[in-house]
Amino acid sequence: MNGDGRLTDVLDPEEKAQDECGVFGVWAPGENVASLTYFGIYALQHRGQESAGIAASNGKQILVYKDMGLVSQVFNEDHLRPLAGHIAVGHVRYATTGRSAWRNAQPTLGPTPYGTIALAHNGNLVNTQELMESVREKSGEDLTGELGRGSSTDTAVMTALLGCLDEYGSLEEAAMGVLPTLRGAFSLAFMDETTLYAARDPYGFRPLVLGRLASGWVVASETAALDIVGATYVREIEPGELLAIDESGVRSQRFADATPRGCIFEYVYLARPDTTIAGRSVNAARNEMGMVLAREHPVDADIVIATPDSGTPAAIGYAQESGIPFAQGLVKNAYVGRTFIQPTQTMRQLGIRLKLNPLREVIEGKRLVVVDDSIVRGNTQRALVRMLRAAGAAEIHVRISSPPVTWPCYFGIDFATRAELIASGLTIEQIRASIEADSLGFISEEGMIAATTVPEHRLCTACFTGKYPLPVDHARAAAGLDPLSEDS
Repeated sequence: MNGDGRLTDVLDPEEKAQDECGVFGVWAPGENVASLTYFGIYALQHRGQESAGIAASNGKQILVYKDMGLVSQVFNEDHLRPLAGHIAVGHVRYATTGRSAWRNAQPTLGPTPYGTIALAHNGNLVNTQELMESVREKSGEDLTGELGRGSSTDTAVMTALLGCLDEYGSLEEAAMGVLPTLRGAFSLAFMDETTLYAARDPYGFRPLVLGRLASGWVVASETAALDIVGATYVREIEPGELLAIDESGVRSQRFADATPRGCIFEYVYLARPDTTIAGRSVNAARNEMGMVLAREHPVDADIVIATPDSGTPAAIGYAQESGIPFAQGLVKNAYVGRTFIQPTQTMRQLGIRLKLNPLREVIEGKRLVVVDDSIVRGNTQRALVRMLRAAGAAEIHVRISSPPVTWPCYFGIDFATRAELIASGLTIEQIRASIEADSLGFISEEGMIAATTVPEHRLCTACFTGKYPLPVDHARAAAGLDPLSEDS
């Protein structure tokens, strides 16, 4: 068991690309903004399960409440009641920069020359060390805010940088000065006592959208969060754009030219299927990926099953295109994720069964097509294949709706290191042998991109190609890696 009480990888072999973070912000006088934010980040829970927090302003002061755990574990009515006001920002976190600890939970809170700032961040900066040097030049060793309380996140560095610059007349002006200096992925929702802000990096790595309420405005990582709180989708916040929302309405400024390179893994796995990105339904994109996969890697089989839940839309697409019936071959325990009970050796041997259990009457004697969205280390797929064989499957043909993951991500997804990525050192045939499948097929990069309907030049596919949209030497150096080394 890990130190925070979470299951170890042996017992809970979840090896997906970890969802990064989710942000939500609302400006709505007369509304219960804390409750709206609670439901907003609840809808974004899939993007981060380590901590949750909400900050709210009544126009004079900002209060924040945050803790480790799921949204439903962190908040109750007693916690939400004091968060009164007309503006709020919320956050759910999965750790990328900075370990999983209470001091790194968000939103961050800090003083500024203009009042107080509360900030929520989705993404990962690659020049954090350089930005920290700027903070120390201005503040010396006497750090305030989250940094002074021990936070080790790039979010805390951004918050401190926005707060320690006194040459500007307002937080909005400070943001226009600071945002162009940030390198990497950032979708931000932040506020002072009177104004809600939202900003997105010039590449638009992570999604961020604007919605309209009857009495105000909402910003969120995904359109699904707008739906949950009854907001009408207005538009995506543009890469390189800063929005300010107050009693005067919505103001837009551009702090950098847009060079869109949205993360393709949002379509493959990260986003909710009921979210829309760049005008494309995520569910429709995943369904199309499955159809492409069926054309690229056909096989004679009796049924198609999914690795639930992320593999389900692609599996349905594969079944539709191939004509092979779709069936539920695996049952998922939706409540596995955190436990405080020390696993015994017997429990360790159960492994993946804590999350997935086969329906023997469905799969026994059948030739299976098993569809999943990705393979990272290969441990989960190997355990799954063995479990299906033990349940009586005659053949197991694994189909993956993304290409082999061969490179790490520096822009907000917690992949394994390159040495741990099974596809970085093995051929597809060697991967097949390693996971003990009868056959293995990955969708082509071209097929995956086509399914999104987004032009290739507007997408980041670095985890599959190693072609990063911007230099990542700073991030590699911060991790103690040789910038010229391929050993990520």
